[in-house]
Amino acid sequence: MLDASTKVGDVHELAIVDDLTRTQIVQYAGASGDYNPLHSDEPFAKGVAGYPGVFAHGMLTMAMTGRLLVDLAGPEGLLSYGVRFKSQVWPGDTLTATATVTEIADGVLDLSVVTTNQRGEEVLAGTASVRIPG
Repeated sequence: MLDASTKVGDVHELAIVDDLTRTQIVQYAGASGDYNPLHSDEPFAKGVAGYPGVFAHGMLTMAMTGRLLVDLAGPEGLLSYGVRFKSQVWPGDTLTATATVTEIADGVLDLSVVTTNQRGEEVLAGTASVRIPG
């Protein structure tokens, strides 16, 4: 968790999923209402769309990454959060989220946020602003 001793350059890391399952992807589809067949229909993803198989929703990756931010600042401390999806996340992937403090002003921290897979490839990159708890 962040506190008054936090400084620019501090890095916080969290393993957000180990061996992502198709079940988790389908559960997210149900929770979000996003039933795009790219995320649940293997024949469609392969045959119609030309992908190697189904893959996770970008917003699922963003949500899992957001867990690091909420762990650091609490749910009330997250002020802004925006990302760019850089690569697909596949069933079986293991993801690690990293937040690096880039600026501190008036109790608000700006963070650079990156999520990588088990091969070290960036699948998500973005920024967030959080208020220091307390």
